[in-house]
Amino acid sequence: MLIIADQSIPYLKGVLEPYAEIRYLPSTGFTADNIRDAEILIVRSIDICNKQLLEGSRVKLITTATIGYDHIDTAYCEEAGIIWKNAPGCNAASVGQYVLSSLLYLSLRKGVSLKGKTIGIVGVGHVGKEVEKLCAAYGMSILRNDPPRAETEGETGFVSLEEIAGRSDIVTFHTPLTKTGAYPTWHLANEEFFSKCKRQPWFINASRGAVHDTKALLKAYQKGLISELIIDCWENEPHINPELLSCTTIATPHIAGFSADGKANATRMCGENIEKYYKLEIRNLYQIQPAPPEYPFIDLNKFANNRIERAFLSSYNPEKTNQQLCAEPGQFERIRSNYKNPREPHAYTLLHVTPEEAELGELLGFKLDNSHNISVS
Repeated sequence: MLIIADQSIPYLKGVLEPYAEIRYLPSTGFTADNIRDAEILIVRSIDICNKQLLEGSRVKLITTATIGYDHIDTAYCEEAGIIWKNAPGCNAASVGQYVLSSLLYLSLRKGVSLKGKTIGIVGVGHVGKEVEKLCAAYGMSILRNDPPRAETEGETGFVSLEEIAGRSDIVTFHTPLTKTGAYPTWHLANEEFFSKCKRQPWFINASRGAVHDTKALLKAYQKGLISELIIDCWENEPHINPELLSCTTIATPHIAGFSADGKANATRMCGENIEKYYKLEIRNLYQIQPAPPEYPFIDLNKFANNRIERAFLSSYNPEKTNQQLCAEPGQFERIRSNYKNPREPHAYTLLHVTPEEAELGELLGFKLDNSHNISVS
């Protein structure tokens, strides 16, 4: 059995070699000639799997180390009898960490509290649920918009997109990118949506670039309908709109889901997809684990104020990557490829925690060292 894998997928080398012949290729190496004899492809979002690549090949299974699968021509795969699998939820916690860290960074910079703010979450699947969990823990009010879920679960607990626009202080999008079906998401955040924004919300796109209409977003920002922009996903990546970049408060090169934990989860899920398809046991999938943080303890006594907020930003802070992209927008792919994948909060232990801080710290995912906790009489 021949498996061809994108060489940039982390934690994979050495795991599958006992079970198959493995060849690792750069993304540019995914050509029809190079993959012709492979039974399995392990890919990422930059590897386009379409008829041009696959026709005439021996490929039986494509497994992608991503939540999204718009780089796979699923209609062709179904026609050709090729099974495809994605990794749903693999980096949900990573995107949640990105969203809350970006909001905390911005709130501290502006000197405003997030507590009591209303956040409208558009798309409440794996990622949206994680964003909801963190923002609710932090004391924010939640509005949910997810028509597919509302259709199957009932309308209770969900609101319209118009209500999201009208009532939210922050709007964040976490949908897949679809152009067809009952609920297409292409340009879901369009001129009509922005015209209904009443509270000058902060706008976040950490899903897919074309979920927002760039021209409409710029117009809304210039008219004051949107007050702050946090953009991780851009139309026409990696060729991003320079005018939008100049207006964006936090700009990153599609790395919200790039935590080390999310990467390991995705690679492990690719192995599990191969296990299920071939009905075999890959015994060393447990090896797929990120390295521990260089400094796994966060001492809250280092911070004079906003201690939990600054601890969360110690796990991930978007500022450095924002500065890199703003300085070199033409290096989108290089910055993305060389991004230092952060660990998620569960990899860190908080020291010198008060009882009040302990509850929030645990809700945000941190471990606590009780021997260093502070008791308050």
